[in-house]
Amino acid sequence: MNKNYNFGYTKVNSKQKTKLVQEVFTSVASNYDTMNDLMSFGMHRLWKKRFVEIVEPKDGEIILDVGSGSGDIASQLIKKNKSIDLFLLDLNKKMLDEGRKRFKENKFNFIVGNAEKLNFPDNNFDKYTISFCLRNITEYKKSIKEAYRVLKPGGKYFCLEFSNPKSSLILNSYKIYKSKILPLLGDIVANDKNAYKYLSESIDLFPNQNELSEILSYCGFEEVKSINLFNGIVAIHTGYKV
Repeated sequence: MNKNYNFGYTKVNSKQKTKLVQEVFTSVASNYDTMNDLMSFGMHRLWKKRFVEIVEPKDGEIILDVGSGSGDIASQLIKKNKSIDLFLLDLNKKMLDEGRKRFKENKFNFIVGNAEKLNFPDNNFDKYTISFCLRNITEYKKSIKEAYRVLKPGGKYFCLEFSNPKSSLILNSYKIYKSKILPLLGDIVANDKNAYKYLSESIDLFPNQNELSEILSYCGFEEVKSINLFNGIVAIHTGYKV
């Protein structure tokens, strides 16, 4: 029996979800950074800055940035420490091509690949970062297990993702914004209302802070923590491979 997955509020099979998500990001790739600014009123830049501060890349570390897309996190990691060995991985070639433009004068490892089945040996990376991508992965628990596999003992997992606001007032306002305003912005700026309708729905259906922490622990990570940003609209999740 085929397992069903959520593509927004629509139930689809595994292959359909992967295909549909790829279509979403192919459609929005060229406007992705602009839309992030509009969607978050520029706040995503502060969230990512804080994320990179917590990652704290150190000299000589080998870091895998998954869902690297247009290279936002990767560029900040390099800015923070130019002595790291950085791998940028994304399933969507068009998104990764946007990232290549940002790094055209630098030599990095750009890889079109699937987070559910990484083509790397065990115990290979010091750190694994993923930003606003986990909820778009069809079998995201598989990707977390893969992250655990490719991290070295003592390596650390970092995930920046939308989550659940702690204030009921903010939560209610946020729901209205996601369901009504976000798709409208997508229609005006990216000419793709449905893509941003999906992105809104994907946030609604994704595990909250506690649920994701439990999943990370189940997948083997120790010292799992979540740090709320902007009252929990966004959270940073971390865990160690012992």
